[in-house]
Amino acid sequence: MVLLLLGVSLAAFLLMSASPLDPLQTNVGQAALGSMSQEQIAKLEDYWGMNDPPVQRYLGWLGDFVRGDMGTSLLYRQPVSRVIGQRLQNSLWLMAFAWVLSGVLGLTLGVVAGANGGRLGDKVIRGYCLLISGTPTFWLALVLLMIFAVWLGVLPIGLSVPIGVDAASVTLGDRLYHAILPALTLSITGVANIALHTREKMIDILESDYVLFARARGESKTSIVLRHGLRNVALPAITLQFASISEIFGGSVLVEQVFSYPGLGQAAVTAGLGADLPLLLGITVVSAAIVFGGNLIADLLYGVVDPKIRRGAAKA
Repeated sequence: MVLLLLGVSLAAFLLMSASPLDPLQTNVGQAALGSMSQEQIAKLEDYWGMNDPPVQRYLGWLGDFVRGDMGTSLLYRQPVSRVIGQRLQNSLWLMAFAWVLSGVLGLTLGVVAGANGGRLGDKVIRGYCLLISGTPTFWLALVLLMIFAVWLGVLPIGLSVPIGVDAASVTLGDRLYHAILPALTLSITGVANIALHTREKMIDILESDYVLFARARGESKTSIVLRHGLRNVALPAITLQFASISEIFGGSVLVEQVFSYPGLGQAAVTAGLGADLPLLLGITVVSAAIVFGGNLIADLLYGVVDPKIRRGAAKA
């Protein structure tokens, strides 16, 4: 994970260095830049570190990052760690809500489809999953925004808190209320993979020899699905759920833009368009660490679920 994080930070730095965006023109403005003297422009270039070689800038940033200093955001004029902490707090509400909801719905739909393989319910669920898999996240967000916020007016049109309310007066209910539409969008798009995987696993289990023996003993279909099927598909679904953190994180970038949700994804877009290299690097490394952590938990859970994986790892 350390090597991966190092590679991610280096790739992000190289991409930002190759970007045609000029930090001075982006943050100061062409008109204001034209009215400055050469001495003022030189001071700004030193402030943005534009005169240093790329290798020196990256190694300097990496050394400070290892010591816990992510630098100062050029756009927000605040420490990067503070900006990320504030935005990550908002995104965690959204992504945790969506992550849990998509896992529960995906497991439920997968079990129902697998238990009714080839029937109408299975075909409807499979069709829904295939349709959602090919639906762009931002388009689905716009549709839900138009229906529930514009036409029906039952949910807020955006932001993470009510407009004009003091931060100290914002309640947990307010935050959950404003997170419903973004979280619902992420949940709908995150259901398909888990549901289809659970469906295939459930069909394999119901065709196994021990299930045939259970049927021969007179066990009902409901009992077989709950006692034998659900137990065997639950843990693989959980491991797949942890591996889906990257999809939730990636989808949140588009969703936060549509709903003007002040989270980490929106800050990443702002940092990229504003050539805020310290903030973008910090967000990239932190988000990559969260995704890699989810993949690590998924790998460990696979070993818990399947003893063959543990034995293979021990031999290796």
